[in-house]
Amino acid sequence: MPLLEPHPAAFPVNPPTDPDDPEMVAAHDWAAFEGITEVSDHWQRPGWGPDTRAYYWLVTVSERAFAGQIAQLQSAIQHLPYDPIPAGGLHLTLGRIGTVGDTDPAALQGLLSATRTGLPPAFNLTAGPITASKGAVRYSVAPWTPLLKLHEHLARQTAARQLGPMKPSSRLRPHIGIAYSSRRWPAVDVRAALAPMRALPTATVRVKAVDLVAMRRERRAYRWDIVGTLRLPESD
Repeated sequence: MPLLEPHPAAFPVNPPTDPDDPEMVAAHDWAAFEGITEVSDHWQRPGWGPDTRAYYWLVTVSERAFAGQIAQLQSAIQHLPYDPIPAGGLHLTLGRIGTVGDTDPAALQGLLSATRTGLPPAFNLTAGPITASKGAVRYSVAPWTPLLKLHEHLARQTAARQLGPMKPSSRLRPHIGIAYSSRRWPAVDVRAALAPMRALPTATVRVKAVDLVAMRRERRAYRWDIVGTLRLPESD
């Protein structure tokens, strides 16, 4: 497994002491959010514009795992400047491969074919409690070890076909977003809205596939078309 490292562009900057302990990860994420004074505009990210189309590896997540929590949480922050993730849009991003215009479709098919070999087994994640970053309201997730193994495999195969490069696995900070900040705003207001919601029960998310998608933005939301799906083997 790759060694997690601090990085100024990651959030949190420092990884948790034990990335496989759900309670420690959740506490670490919230402590990092308590350390910021203002949330930023998620939609002003470099590398994205109104016409950007890009290929990503991601894990799609079913809302059914959260037993109605998503609507409850999005309602709790509806007075704040956040754009809720629409139905069917929950996901855990694992890495950007390249823009659509600069990526050979044949190379993508080769990538899918090669990456099927050596995939780690399917695994469960604990998702929750709710937390936030500089640009999004999101769920903490753990354990990180199986995600890091999956990310490392995807990154290695992507680089082997001269695609990417994806961000190093050492910078991965896994999470599941539920809303994106649409402008700068005092973080204290976000913490006040989220704090009571942190008592909601955690959910179990089964990660049994990874998708290669062509992603785009539509009206302050991410949409995608699936290029290919890789099923993770079930362990004996």
